[in-house]
Amino acid sequence: MPLPFLTADRAFDTAGDVALPFDDRERWRRPYRPGPWRVGSAALLLLLASFVLFAAVVIALTASVSEAGFCFGVALVVIAGALRLLRMGVWVSPRGLRQVCFLVSRTTPWARVVSVRTVQQPVRWLGLPRTVQGQALVLVRGDRADGDAPPLLTTHNADFLGRVEAFDRAADAVEAWAEEQRHG
Repeated sequence: MPLPFLTADRAFDTAGDVALPFDDRERWRRPYRPGPWRVGSAALLLLLASFVLFAAVVIALTASVSEAGFCFGVALVVIAGALRLLRMGVWVSPRGLRQVCFLVSRTTPWARVVSVRTVQQPVRWLGLPRTVQGQALVLVRGDRADGDAPPLLTTHNADFLGRVEAFDRAADAVEAWAEEQRHG
């Protein structure tokens, strides 16, 4: 079963001199692949869900059905969390830029985007309170002067920790989308 949200467009990886390759322009796309920290965390959550599902089957065979139903519900919540973890990131389309977080998604139409740029600043390490010096891709919106907006991507998030070249490619792709939409 193909999982299109798990992989980025292959065209972004194989594009030579084409700045914005795409097959279906109207589709939301993540211009980079999820990082090993994100995929590994989701894999561990799915492994945990498989153990909980196995426990639900054993409980259903030996104990009450309501207890097995509870375990089954917990497994479904863990699976939904793992899938949402894989879906997190920055997505682009001709309609705008979407930042998908674990519980909330924010979509900004291109008409409101003033610029998307890479800046050197303190960034959170894997989303934890600890900050380190790194690069961040920030969105500057025209309808509000919010300097406290969370960065779109950082060199120390779950997608790019230890993969500075991948961060540069992803930031360039998002910046190219923003530039094309502003002038196109």
